[in-house]
Amino acid sequence: MTDDVEGFTVWFTGLSGSGKSTIAEMLFHEFQARGMKTEILDGDVVRQNLSKGLGFSKEDRDTNILRIGFVAELLTRNGVATICCPISPYKETRDAVRAQIGRFVEVYVHATVKEIAANRDPKGLYAKALAGEITGFTGVDDPYEAPEDPELVVDTIVETPEQSLRKVMDTLQRLGYLEDATPLVEGDRAHSGMTDLRVTDSGYVAKEH
Repeated sequence: MTDDVEGFTVWFTGLSGSGKSTIAEMLFHEFQARGMKTEILDGDVVRQNLSKGLGFSKEDRDTNILRIGFVAELLTRNGVATICCPISPYKETRDAVRAQIGRFVEVYVHATVKEIAANRDPKGLYAKALAGEITGFTGVDDPYEAPEDPELVVDTIVETPEQSLRKVMDTLQRLGYLEDATPLVEGDRAHSGMTDLRVTDSGYVAKEH
C-alpha cells in the first residue's frame, strides 16, 4: 500500500459467536499479503485495554463502540485498512461511527441465537442466558438492532468462512478499495494477536469444531 492510498474501515457487526472475528482474521491476512497497512480493533480486546472498567449498560456499550470508532477514524485517515469486529448492537451508534469515519464498509455477520446456542457456544453462555442465569445478554434479553442497509450481509449459518471472506473481498473490490479480490492466503493463518480467537501452541488460529 503506497503512502498516498487512503485508508478505509471494514466494520463487522453481529451477535457474539456469529463469526465476526474469524472473518476479520482472514481479511487481515489478505490485506497483509497485499502489502497494505492494516489493524484489527476487536470489541473484547479493546474492552481489556482502552475501555477497561466499562460495564454492559447501553451507555457503556455505546462508549466502547465510540472509542473504537475514534481509533478507527485515526487509522483510516492515516492510510490504514482498519478492521473492526465488535458486536455493536445499536444502530444509532454504528451510524454515528459511519458518519465519523466516512470511508466505511458495514458487514452484517448474520447468525441466529438458536444456531449459535446449538453449535457455537463452548462456554455455555447462550445456554445460561436463555435459562435466565445471565442477564443483559445481547440477542437474548438485550437488543441487537440488525443493520437496515449494510454494504454486505454474510450468512455464516450457510456459508463457510472462506465463502464469507470472498464476499467481503468482492464487495471491497466493487467499492474501489481493492484492485483484485482473488484470495492470496491459503491454509493455516498465524494469529494476529488482535482478536479473542483461540490460538494454538504453534501460534496459529485454532480451528473451531
